[in-house]
Amino acid sequence: MLTAQQVSLFFTVAMLAVTTYFLFGSIPLLILKHDNTMDSKFIRSFYVTYFKFAIVVSTGAALSYAAATRPLMAAIASAILTLTLVLRFKFIPQMDQIGSEIRENNNLMAIPEFRKIHKTAITLNLAQLITVLTSLSFI
Repeated sequence: MLTAQQVSLFFTVAMLAVTTYFLFGSIPLLILKHDNTMDSKFIRSFYVTYFKFAIVVSTGAALSYAAATRPLMAAIASAILTLTLVLRFKFIPQMDQIGSEIRENNNLMAIPEFRKIHKTAITLNLAQLITVLTSLSFI
């Protein structure tokens, strides 16, 4: 039987893996021109997938650290969970709206805005990774 501490370590490693994988996966997507239907749809689906994984692992980390009576680590994981939820419900609708502007209206002026959202998501993903790495010093 696994202890709460072991489960929390598993979820911390999972947070590192998910955050790192999607960070390094999203950076090369910046070479896309974002000017066609497939680019914006793919990037959107990439982030939807990331947010789903990040929500699951950060929830697991927060709960397991709480069960292991590690309040600081539980708070850090909860902060990452909260940020992920906020970003998910902010960025995905924006990507939908701007992506439809690009697709339906052929609005090329929307492309820089889509790229800006993409770059912001990458920056915040990096901040999450740094937070998880920094939190390892508290284990």
